[in-house]
Amino acid sequence: MKVILAEYSGFCFGVKKAIDTAFDEIRENKNHQKIYSLGPLIHNPQVVQELKQNGVEVIENLEEINEGNVIIRSHGVPERIYQVAEEANLKLTDSTCPFVRRIQKIVKEYYDKGYQIVIIGDPNHPEVIGINGWCNDEGIIIESEGDIEGLSSDTPTCVVVQTTMSIAVYEGYVEQIKSKIRDLEVFNTICNATRQRQDAARRLAEEVDAMLIVGGYHSSNTQKLVSICKEIKPEDTYHVETADELDLDQLSKYQTIGVTAGASTPHKIINEVAEKIKRI
Repeated sequence: MKVILAEYSGFCFGVKKAIDTAFDEIRENKNHQKIYSLGPLIHNPQVVQELKQNGVEVIENLEEINEGNVIIRSHGVPERIYQVAEEANLKLTDSTCPFVRRIQKIVKEYYDKGYQIVIIGDPNHPEVIGINGWCNDEGIIIESEGDIEGLSSDTPTCVVVQTTMSIAVYEGYVEQIKSKIRDLEVFNTICNATRQRQDAARRLAEEVDAMLIVGGYHSSNTQKLVSICKEIKPEDTYHVETADELDLDQLSKYQTIGVTAGASTPHKIINEVAEKIKRI
C-alpha cells in the first residue's frame, strides 16, 4: 500500500495561532483564573477535548459567566461581543484568525460608508455569523443562487466571502452578482491556506486510486476538501476524524491512497491515519 500525503494539509496559520494562544494562557495562568473559549476554539473535537482536560471550558455566550478569561476562537465574533465583555469586566484573549479579522474590517468600513454588504458563505457558520456582526447583522448572506435574486441592484454593494469557501463556487456567484449590480466592490477573502489545500487535494485526487480526508465532521474547510475530491473520485473518497474510524478491509482494495486534512486537523492525527494505512 502506497500512501501519498497532500503537499498542503493540517493546521493552518490561524488555527495554530489559536491553539498556541490557548496553551500559552494555560501555562501563564498563575492565579488559577478560569479560562473559557467562546464556542469551540476550532472545529476539531479531539483538540477541544484536550483543551478541556487542561482547563479550558467551552461556553456559548458570555452571559453564562461573571468572571474569568475568555478566548475568542479563530472564527472571530460579532463586534458587540467586545463591548459586552468590557461591561462585564471579563478578560478577552483574541485569537481571531488574521484573515477573518481582515474581512471584519472591510465589512465595517463599507457598512459605515452606506454599502449593501454581501457575504458569500454558510449563514450558520460561526465565521459568517461573526462577520455579519460587524455590519449590525444586516449583511445579505449568499448560500445559493436563489439568494442573489434578493439583492438590491441600485445600492452600492461590497462583497466578501467566507475564508473556507470553495473557490469555484465563489467565482460563480460573483459573476452572477456582477451581472446584476454595477456599483460593486468585490474582495476575494478566501485565505491562502484554503486555496493551497484545495488545489493540492485536487491535484492529488487525480493521481491516486482513492482519497482519504482527515478532519472534524463539523469543519467547513474539511467538508470542502471532501466535496472537491468527490468530484474527481465520487466512489473512492473517504472522510474520517481519527485513525480508529478507518475501514481497513475497504481500503485494502486500493494500490495508492492520497491523504489530505482540514486546516483544523493536528498533524499527530494525520500521521496516525497515514501509518495505519501503510500497514495494510
